[in-house]
Amino acid sequence: MSSAKARPATSRPRRAPSPDERLVDAERSKAALLDAALEEFSAKGFAGARVREIAERAGVSKDLIAYHFGGKEGLYLAVQRAWLDQARRCADDEASLADSLERHLRGALDDPRPMRLLVWRGLAADGAAPPDASADADHPGVASLRRRQGNGELDADLDPATLQLVLLGAVAAPVVFPGEVRRLFGVEATKPDFEAHYRAGLLRLVDMLRPRVGKEGQP
Repeated sequence: MSSAKARPATSRPRRAPSPDERLVDAERSKAALLDAALEEFSAKGFAGARVREIAERAGVSKDLIAYHFGGKEGLYLAVQRAWLDQARRCADDEASLADSLERHLRGALDDPRPMRLLVWRGLAADGAAPPDASADADHPGVASLRRRQGNGELDADLDPATLQLVLLGAVAAPVVFPGEVRRLFGVEATKPDFEAHYRAGLLRLVDMLRPRVGKEGQP
């Protein structure tokens, strides 16, 4: 009985990815790098973060950092822009100041990395980090507080720049000072009990920022 000679297995030619597929892959790589970079920069600052570790965390080649962002500095600025874009989307002048403060506090406790990134930037020596991507002649938070003063939600005598810094500090405090949270509240900053207690205290303070009413019932 004769046996036929087995034919070598043939593999089908690999299909080249379509432009849409390449675009999706590129967007996935960029998103993974941005998330990994936020993790590294928020943990180590700009100077301490390493592009190789960012790429390994993202699961991509470190060459893609240069390809997509032009290098470490470009990636750092892109992380800042992504955070600022998200903050702007969350901003809502139609919401009360109390609701807005609650939303920002919830965001900081849910994901403390952007706030830690801001702290690292503040602690960096001159030249140790790229220029702040948020530089603006009229800070959006200050402009929002001015509008709130104009519509009577806030006392007109308050300095909006000072108030903006105070509110930023109030939101940042649980992230920056977890040890003080334990000493003052007897609970970890990550616990729901702390958030409820702290939120109630902040909202009481915000309520005290409303326009003062005189004896005649006039502001």
